[in-house]
Amino acid sequence: MDFGHDARTVHLLGELGSFMDEFVYPAEPVLAEQLADPGRDPWRIPPVIGELRAAAKARGLWNLFLPGELGAGLTNLQYAPLAELTGRSVLLAPAAVNCAAPDTGNMELLAQFGSAEQREQWLRPLLDGDIRSAFAMTEPDVASSDATNITTRIERDGDEYVVNGRKWYITGAMNPDCRIFIVMGKTDPDADVRRQQSMILVPRDTPGVRVLRGMRVFGYEDADHGGHAEILFEDVRVPAANLIGEEGSGFAIAQARLGPGRIHHCMRALGMAERALELTCRRVNSRVAFGRPLADQGVVQDWIAEARVRIEQARLLVLKTAWLMDTVGNRGAHTEIQAIKIAVPSTVEWILDKAVQAHGAAGVSQDTALAQLWAGNRTLRLADGPDEVHKRSLARRELKKYR
Repeated sequence: MDFGHDARTVHLLGELGSFMDEFVYPAEPVLAEQLADPGRDPWRIPPVIGELRAAAKARGLWNLFLPGELGAGLTNLQYAPLAELTGRSVLLAPAAVNCAAPDTGNMELLAQFGSAEQREQWLRPLLDGDIRSAFAMTEPDVASSDATNITTRIERDGDEYVVNGRKWYITGAMNPDCRIFIVMGKTDPDADVRRQQSMILVPRDTPGVRVLRGMRVFGYEDADHGGHAEILFEDVRVPAANLIGEEGSGFAIAQARLGPGRIHHCMRALGMAERALELTCRRVNSRVAFGRPLADQGVVQDWIAEARVRIEQARLLVLKTAWLMDTVGNRGAHTEIQAIKIAVPSTVEWILDKAVQAHGAAGVSQDTALAQLWAGNRTLRLADGPDEVHKRSLARRELKKYR
């Protein structure tokens, strides 16, 4: 395994680093000011993000996540350090370069499984950044960690499908620019448990689609990302051509979508950890308690040393996973994808916790991003499958070797 950066990655890191220094970091206080404006539309993406997107697009820093001719053509190993860099300003940078969830996963899904018509109608405007999208899988009334539990129905009626069900924590769906939902539901409840589900495209303005409310995350609205919605689908009729793939392929498509999404989350989370460690070091060097800088305290030095070790360990595992995905495919990297999804969010949570502790009252206030970063990272231990589901699967795979 060779994790050295090739010439193109080095070039893009330089370009992206300059963009971060010139545009993104200076925009962080502007974002905070715009989000705090009582007169703003609470769910519309703040204007500063649109300005950053225009600047990034003009510099060719766009769709870096997507391999092949539709995107930047990067491998997972090439994209990893770029995604990590955007994670250092995770509230701004991923969206600025059109590499933010859930649009990334939805674009990958449409690129891989969408028909030519679906790609032209929905993928193209997503690639261009003209619209946003949402992925509607999680439901409030069932344990959605097991996707086979989903109760939303997608029933064929002539040349249409009729969708009925309730979804929640649908990321990005409160944003008025979110024009399309990818909805997962059951087309055949009597089929094999993993062939019951299908996915279908539902335009936001379809009659019967009701966005009920925005969902908060530890008290935060995540308005910079378009919020999270609870949505009711009541007798929603869409053309049969809106079905993605074939009936019964929804579970397999979901798994294909979630693999890259998991590693992208982990890549960005490493950037969050690096930023948190930097903030911690700056803080403890500048603050004096009991007659000496906090940096001289043994417990603080232990936090910093431990944080560096944990970041390096996590990064190596993420890079190995990216390398495997590039060389043997997502299925061949299944164990490592699950391993990073378990290890990285927990590692970053620990580092953010110590950063909050080092900042004292400021760490839990709105004057630093640490509290919101902690809340966002904590959700990663639930998003795309909770820790316990991944551990269960990993344990079964290990045990199977010795049976």
